Amino acid sequence: MTADTPAADVADEVVDIPTPAELLAENVAAPAIPFVAAPAASAETDAHADAFELASRAFRAATGPVAVQSASAPSASDEEGAEGVTVSDAHIAPRRPRNARKFLALGATVGVMSLAGLLAVSMTLPAEAVAAAQGTTVASTSLVAGSAAAKGDASGDEIQAFIASSDVQSESLARDDDFSTVSLIDVAAEQGINYSSEIFTNDPDAAIQWPFMVGVGMSYGYGMRSGRLHEGIDFVPGNGAPVQAIADGTVRIATEQGGAYGVTVYIDHVIDGSVITSHYSHMQYGSLQVKAGDTVTVGTVVGKTGNTGRSYGAHMHFELIVNGTTIDPLPWLRENAGRYSY
Repeated sequence: MTADTPAADVADEVVDIPTPAELLAENVAAPAIPFVAAPAASAETDAHADAFELASRAFRAATGPVAVQSASAPSASDEEGAEGVTVSDAHIAPRRPRNARKFLALGATVGVMSLAGLLAVSMTLPAEAVAAAQGTTVASTSLVAGSAAAKGDASGDEIQAFIASSDVQSESLARDDDFSTVSLIDVAAEQGINYSSEIFTNDPDAAIQWPFMVGVGMSYGYGMRSGRLHEGIDFVPGNGAPVQAIADGTVRIATEQGGAYGVTVYIDHVIDGSVITSHYSHMQYGSLQVKAGDTVTVGTVVGKTGNTGRSYGAHMHFELIVNGTTIDPLPWLRENAGRYSY
């Protein structure tokens, strides 16, 4: 081939020369790949190209263009390959917008934070507030028995609770108002006792008590008076006030002929293993409630305060006698009244 050779002759000569692709097909005994000549405009360039590159061009011309992914939408010119061969659109996976990812991440974060907040609030709210919000009471939210299946699974460690029906009413406990201090004062006032807490306050439940159910005043104590021993203490609860036994015992004397003592009663008690006698005097005629030989209990009414015998006004002269000798009743009563056993 010379420089004067026409371009058409050169193209024919190129076609007649075996290409590397044909040689490769013969060596591997593969099916022949049809050869398509390159455009005439690039004939001079193909003459000087590498043999392997020429084979590659021939292979692409035979099989059609290779699909390549592109972010842009395919144009009308890309849908047809060389030599009028129609090429199918390449599958391109759509890319998710970043805004959607941010929205999903934000939603998940808000959900987790809301759940944590609800858990914190439920652990800090009192049961009463939760019950009130739900329109129930705390009692109705107490432990209740589970289903039969749950009972079978936890028969050993099951906590059982009983909830009474709403129509069940608790019975009122009986209460004796006589043991109320206020009620005792009212009762004493009805019985003519002039209440006073300056000297003592009586305990109506005690085994040893004072001679009156409530505190009363005192006019004279134990000791010398007008040159002679006053062997007792004088209580002034008011005329007609009931006089009571200071402890359990047996009546030794109960008479209206007590001389200077007027209407008088003697009761023997055994306290701490020793006999001690209580003496009640100057009571009203016809007020005696006991007789000699009677067994009485603490608080038993023996008579009513009066002005009999050697007396200058309604009062009750009270004495304590140990081994035939009187003792000062006031310190003894302050030490022993209120005891629940002896």
